Amino acid sequence: MIEEIHLRDVGVITDARLPLEPGFSVLTGETGAGKTMVVTALGMLLGARSDAGTVRSGAKNALAEAVMRLPKNHKALALAEDAGGSFDHIDQDQCELLLARTVSAQGRSRAHVGGCSAPIGKLAEIGQTLVAVHGQSDQIRLKSSAEQRRALDSYAGDELSNIQRDYQQHYERYRHIATELRQVRENTRERALEAQTLESALNEINAIEPLLGEDEKLAQESLRLTNIESLRSAAQTALAALTGAEYLESESANVLALLDTARSALEVESSSDEQLAALVQRLNDALIQITDIAEELSSYTSNLDSEGPQRLAQVQERLAQLKTLTRKYGSDIAEVLQWAEESQERLLTLNDDPHRIEELEDELQDLRERLQRQAEQMLQIRQRTAKKLAHAVSEELSALAMPHAELVVDVQESAKFTPSGKDTIEFLLKPHEKATARPLGKGASGGELSRVMLALEVVLAEVDPVPTFIFDEVDSGVGGKAAVEIGRRLAMLAQHVQVLVVTHLPQVAAFADQHILVMKNDDASLSKVKVLDEQERVVELARMLAGHDESLSAQEHARELLKNGKNISRPAHVQ
Repeated sequence: MIEEIHLRDVGVITDARLPLEPGFSVLTGETGAGKTMVVTALGMLLGARSDAGTVRSGAKNALAEAVMRLPKNHKALALAEDAGGSFDHIDQDQCELLLARTVSAQGRSRAHVGGCSAPIGKLAEIGQTLVAVHGQSDQIRLKSSAEQRRALDSYAGDELSNIQRDYQQHYERYRHIATELRQVRENTRERALEAQTLESALNEINAIEPLLGEDEKLAQESLRLTNIESLRSAAQTALAALTGAEYLESESANVLALLDTARSALEVESSSDEQLAALVQRLNDALIQITDIAEELSSYTSNLDSEGPQRLAQVQERLAQLKTLTRKYGSDIAEVLQWAEESQERLLTLNDDPHRIEELEDELQDLRERLQRQAEQMLQIRQRTAKKLAHAVSEELSALAMPHAELVVDVQESAKFTPSGKDTIEFLLKPHEKATARPLGKGASGGELSRVMLALEVVLAEVDPVPTFIFDEVDSGVGGKAAVEIGRRLAMLAQHVQVLVVTHLPQVAAFADQHILVMKNDDASLSKVKVLDEQERVVELARMLAGHDESLSAQEHARELLKNGKNISRPAHVQ
């Protein structure tokens, strides 16, 4: 259950705390006082969309918090732990979980679960296990076939959902295969043209036979061959400086000769001084290194002599071939080869293959047979469930001052497969025995829709229960005896779950275990929230009945309503 709601700067409410009790709580107040903002704040806590309009004018942000009391094995606690949140253990069986949501004046939103920041989606996931919110917009949705199907399938439970899960997987595969088969059959000319283009491109690539990294290696070689004379001159000059025999007038004027002279001079006296001996060794090492360099330079110049203009022409011709490919199929040869690999795979799917068409047709037929079997199973389950749901809702309607009304849930086989099956679902209402059943969207009044929705929620709560139900003026369009019966039924529902109702009807409010009043300040600019005692309830019900709270006759009527509201069986926590 929701133990407490804290609102700050939400709409016209500056700061309010609503301590909620188990059972039936009702929220009332004059039009514009801010009752709906309480429901809006709860919607925020359940992951609903919110924007800057939620924030009170002049405030930096709006805050909504709720303390939830839950049994220790409740799914919401596990979800909170997954989000990194924590909760308090009240006793061996009960825990408290804090949910919070803030919205800034700029529209930015943040959520916290168990004291830890969490995505809004996680808040919504947790909220679905805790609270069911129903407002006047739900009456509109109840007219849609999608919402009617959701209600019926929810009532059918796991028996249907297990089959439907497999059906949807087969249905998605069926659509994929059907699309591919249609493309193979209908787009033959386009596919042939695409295949011809790919074959021509692949033939061009295969004829040139590019190698991975070849373009980079050839570019480096081309640069070297283009500058071959400069490279030869530099190598020869360096070789002459090291050896000097062929290029300098004096054979002694070269590095090797000079190093050898220096070594010989020191070597004579090296036995007398260790430091000189070390220098002699270093000169020996230098001679070895310079000799190696001279040999490599000599080999380098010889190789340059063998790499003449003919090799440069070959390299440039090969680079031109590769450039042709990179202009068409990729920025470098690596991308060209990748494109060729992908195009080869695409070509295999484009070429007309009678065997492929036959394979697709066989798989499509097999999927069609599977879908038909599963659709027939789902149709039978839905038709069987429809009778049970219609009977249960009709009994609830009888308790809501519609004793002769009957809900008809019509499930018929359709011609085509859809993501949800091969059937149509329609809710119809017979207001009395002699009336013709008409679709909810066409024949039901606002008051009748309110009661049908309430009846559905009561029935569906048996198979998909949540701890708390919130109803936002779902009794609109209802009055008199019907309003009394709605209040009675909500009170009976509250014996099993927590119920919070926003209402304008005193007949409904009289059945509540707890009465919360939202009222404006004297300047009518801001609102505050108050839990009413017994006498204050009398005054508020009198206001709701007569338009002003000082009417003695209205107060007497209010006392009578409260007395009647207490005459239903109450659970132990509200005795």
